[in-house]
Amino acid sequence: MSVALSTRKRLTSRGGHRLDRGWPGAPFGSCECASRLHGGDVATRLRRPPQARRHRHAKRIVSRAKRLEKIAYEEMLEMASLGAKVLQTRSVEMAMVHRVPVRVLSTFDADNGGTLVCDEEDIVEKNPVTGIAYTRDEAKITLLRIPDQPGVAAAIFGPLADAGVNVDMIVQNVSEDGRRTDLTFTVSRAELDRALEAIRNAAPQIGYKDLISDPGVAKVSIIGIGMRAHPGVAQTMFQTLAQKGINIQVISTSEIKVSVLIAEDYVELAVRALHSAYDLDAA
Repeated sequence: MSVALSTRKRLTSRGGHRLDRGWPGAPFGSCECASRLHGGDVATRLRRPPQARRHRHAKRIVSRAKRLEKIAYEEMLEMASLGAKVLQTRSVEMAMVHRVPVRVLSTFDADNGGTLVCDEEDIVEKNPVTGIAYTRDEAKITLLRIPDQPGVAAAIFGPLADAGVNVDMIVQNVSEDGRRTDLTFTVSRAELDRALEAIRNAAPQIGYKDLISDPGVAKVSIIGIGMRAHPGVAQTMFQTLAQKGINIQVISTSEIKVSVLIAEDYVELAVRALHSAYDLDAA
């Protein structure tokens, strides 16, 4: 990776591994790290819903998306972990720790201002939703009629951890009789078989009645630091999906993110509908 410090206190890097982007500016104090990414369509990845791409020519789902002028470190971190491939998660973490602004630019569009990844305090207008991310690399596992008692969750997720399976979303239903309940969680599609094997091997300790898996699901997320102060953001998401006839299977939330699990066949419809619902389309 080549690095140069300009007279305008902008550290410019070209090439290199994605982990390199963000931390080179730390030794220079309050300078801006400008990362020029190779690829004609790279700059637009911070305009539209990011996705877990398999190759550089993946189809664009939203054609009229706005370029983001600024995005907070926390938002970029969530997007990176949820499917956006512009910056590696670790590079965003390091830039945030050292408070180094990172400007994402395109090598083939020099006149484009790119997107500045910066502190939340540097963003004057905080929109409720900044971006939409999705990933198809999801699989759902449901355990039916597990004992509703202490230690059962540990009996389920302990073997999964020992098998090296990362669990994402977790939902446990309310017990009707106080004795048995259902539990659903998601793993990456590549780890589904290993997860099922671990659960089956621990069946005597768990005591479930049935085990169901579904690899045909996807996760769609909305991200935005503005949702902390704007009520009704999640309701808009749920209502929009309902109007399109899209059933929500699992929901998880954080302070600046709402994620839902839906059937994979409806991913593109969901992303386009949500993009319009939160006014993310270009004028």
